[in-house]
Amino acid sequence: MKMLEMAQATAPLADYARNIKEPVILTVNGKPIAALVSIENADWETLTLSTHPQFMALIEHSRARQQDEGGISSHDLRRRLGVDKKARAG
Repeated sequence: MKMLEMAQATAPLADYARNIKEPVILTVNGKPIAALVSIENADWETLTLSTHPQFMALIEHSRARQQDEGGISSHDLRRRLGVDKKARAG
C-alpha cells in the first residue's frame, strides 16, 4: 500500500490510475481521506454494494450477530435444505 500526501499528488489522476499496482491512500496531514484501488477483478455490482452504506450496515450487523450468537455449519445447512445425501438416506 502506498501513502501519498495530497499536497504531493500533483500528477493527473489518470497517471495514478494507469500505473496502479497497489492501493494508493491519499492523506491530508497524515490522515487518510481517499483511496485509489484497482477494480480489475470486480464487477459493477460488487463495487456498488461495497460502497453502499445500507448494505455495509447490514453486513456489519450480520458479522456482529455471527460473533455474538454463532452460526451453523455448512453440513447442518445442507441437511436443513435437504441437499445432504446422508440426510436424505436416513
